[in-house]
Amino acid sequence: MGKEGLLVLLNVNNINVFYGQVHALWDVSIQVHAGEIVTLIGSNGAGKSTLLKTIAGILPPKSGEILYDGDEVTHLRANKMVAKGVVLCPEGRSIFPKMTVGENLRVGAYTREKGEIEASYERVYDLFPILKDRRNQMGATLSGGEQQMLAIGRSLMSAPRLLMLDEPSLGLSPLLTEKIFELILQIRSQGVTVLIVEQNAVMGLSTADRGYVLEVGHIRYEGSSTELLHKQEVLETYLGG
Repeated sequence: MGKEGLLVLLNVNNINVFYGQVHALWDVSIQVHAGEIVTLIGSNGAGKSTLLKTIAGILPPKSGEILYDGDEVTHLRANKMVAKGVVLCPEGRSIFPKMTVGENLRVGAYTREKGEIEASYERVYDLFPILKDRRNQMGATLSGGEQQMLAIGRSLMSAPRLLMLDEPSLGLSPLLTEKIFELILQIRSQGVTVLIVEQNAVMGLSTADRGYVLEVGHIRYEGSSTELLHKQEVLETYLGG
């Protein structure tokens, strides 16, 4: 159990990650409690996406450990992590443009039993009614905001316990960004824990319970969202204040 008796769903301890000879993450440690929204902020190249990919089993850490729901998962591959309930919605949406909305969603359900897939569709369509209206359209015909909804919906088809979102507001208007973060709060209310990498630091921290600031592969600051939103160094460097 973690702070205030909350279950520690994800515990990343002192991981080091390399791209070839480049040391991308240095002794990085974070915790995510069940039911939280946690935001990672930092400048481009700080290692935020690298951290999500490492947790998701896409990149192997050189050292350190990753615990999920009390089990060590440091070297589990991505498909095994999805089966455990850890799902990454990647930066750039990465939908299949020549497949319909419904087909894109079904791809996200590959770990589910056949009898569970219909319930997953209904869950996604309840959250994103526009996707139900567009279910027979090709992915390429959707607007940027609709494609982002589709990418998140596809991730939810796997029934994650921990959903990781990499730059969910990238390329979206302020109005659509607000809509996406309202939906993230709805997703959390359904019992999904959320870890977000977000370029819009103010929006990310305002939505989250806690946050971490990554700087050149190191955790520079951590704390409650309120603490980080009012911390002078964070204000000046990341929040335009």
